[in-house]
Amino acid sequence: MEAPKTFLPKGGGYEGLAVYKKATVIYDMTFHFAHRFLQEHKDRTVDQMVQAARSGKQNIAEGSAASTTSSETELKLMNVARASMKELLVDYEDYLRVRNLNQWNIHDERAVKTRSFCTKHTETADFMTDIDKRSDEAIANIVITLLHQFDSMMGKLISSLEKDFVQKGGIRERMTAARLGYRQQQDAEIKQLTEENRKLKEEIAQLRRQLGK
Repeated sequence: MEAPKTFLPKGGGYEGLAVYKKATVIYDMTFHFAHRFLQEHKDRTVDQMVQAARSGKQNIAEGSAASTTSSETELKLMNVARASMKELLVDYEDYLRVRNLNQWNIHDERAVKTRSFCTKHTETADFMTDIDKRSDEAIANIVITLLHQFDSMMGKLISSLEKDFVQKGGIRERMTAARLGYRQQQDAEIKQLTEENRKLKEEIAQLRRQLGK
């Protein structure tokens, strides 16, 4: 007889999520960008951009950890992460626009190469090589590319979580299913033991009849 399935899903493990790795690269590059190009002007955008990037990364971690006890909280935090990164995207677009810098067209050769590189690489070290030699325009466009990829990935993740929630329910539904499963297992075991006991009684009675002859 199989043991009843636990109602608690596996939580955590956010470090292995591709979207979390992408968020980490975005945070690290944003920290570099903001302190290199905005800090000397004491621009408040430094804190705003860094905090938005941090919120995107941290809420994925918190949402993944919360998945053990609350699917609703997990979904909420993943949506917060996505919203924070969208706010950061606007900051980068604003930075380029107000300084008359170019936001690369999707068909621009630089944009095509950047998309390919960002798709294949997920570690900060891959993006930090010679970063001090890159212009603010180049770094901003690289992060914008990462942010678009992040948004697409997060959208798919949230859709998957929503589908899973609809099909399996939240913690209350899983607790109920676990209780029912346990009761069904107990009923099956009692039925099996009762049948075995009946057969044993019949065998004993038959042996007694044979010995009495």
